[in-house]
Amino acid sequence: MYSKDKLMQYPYFAEILNQTSIDTILDPLTGVVSRKYMLGFAHDLMNRGIPFTFGMMDLDNFKYVNDTYGHSAGDGVLACISSDLASFLTGFGVAGRFGGDELLFINLRDIAYDDKKAFCNELYESSVLRRNVELDGCSPFITATIGCATFPDDATTYDDLFALIDKTLYRGKTKGRNCYIIYVEAKHKNIEIKKLSKGTLYDTMHSMVRKFEMVPGLVNRLSSVTPILMEDLRVSDLYYIGQSNVLRSVRNPDICEPVSDIKNIMNDDMFTTNTIEEIAGSCPQFYSVLMKLEIETLLVVRIGIEQETYGYLLFAEPRNRRIWQDSDCSTLLFLSKMVAAQAYYGKEPL
Repeated sequence: MYSKDKLMQYPYFAEILNQTSIDTILDPLTGVVSRKYMLGFAHDLMNRGIPFTFGMMDLDNFKYVNDTYGHSAGDGVLACISSDLASFLTGFGVAGRFGGDELLFINLRDIAYDDKKAFCNELYESSVLRRNVELDGCSPFITATIGCATFPDDATTYDDLFALIDKTLYRGKTKGRNCYIIYVEAKHKNIEIKKLSKGTLYDTMHSMVRKFEMVPGLVNRLSSVTPILMEDLRVSDLYYIGQSNVLRSVRNPDICEPVSDIKNIMNDDMFTTNTIEEIAGSCPQFYSVLMKLEIETLLVVRIGIEQETYGYLLFAEPRNRRIWQDSDCSTLLFLSKMVAAQAYYGKEPL
């Protein structure tokens, strides 16, 4: 929890704390600055013409923590991450809570792009994020998505600045979460949140069925649906493994890698990870191929009917520690069943 001394170094908080107690401005659960006063701090800095980077952090899949471990565990995660973020910012910034599982930070030190990038990288590589939070009876692995922008370089009014933060945060979510997006005008100026929004899961599956049925041959069918997957799920490629146990890419015909040991991780119809090091021991050949392709995050679905396996479909994202969502898993599983039906009834090899 923030102390009075730590916040008194900032004129905005010093003026408030000379008139009221510190409990007035702190979020009671997390001990960091509450939403009202974080936004007031941002307004004050802008009025004084002081440059700063403003960011929002959204904890990934927080509902899963609450549903799996209970709301007391969720509260514990929020309190722990908030405390660590506040400690991380000591001397150059302030942490606050926006609401729910969303936290805010104001960074007065890192204004240039390279400095902001180094700051965000350190957040993920330090003890703040991408780690297990040790609580009584459980230790959930916690990641987050971050969006940030800078005053006055990116925006000169509060409303415009916050709109950029909202946009970059949403962009990070559409990329699969567990990442940060720093506003860059050339990349993000013309992006609108409504354009980033995906259609419903039904829309995606319906479009896939229509495309899938229009061409013969399983490889051609996969090629026909890949643009839909790329657009709706924001994946970069679709990979497949046939009964020859060779990994191939739909988009890049040069990728042709033997991966006969993939079956060692397929104890169920689906396997997911965003830390491929965990399969190094059980699947050294497959792991070596993923390393060669710079893959960090993996979703694998079995193509099969009952006990018969015809191959596997993969989302395998390079240089991206994506958190796979239910919609990603459902869509790939649905596609695998269409492929399996063609392999079984249509006798189309993969």
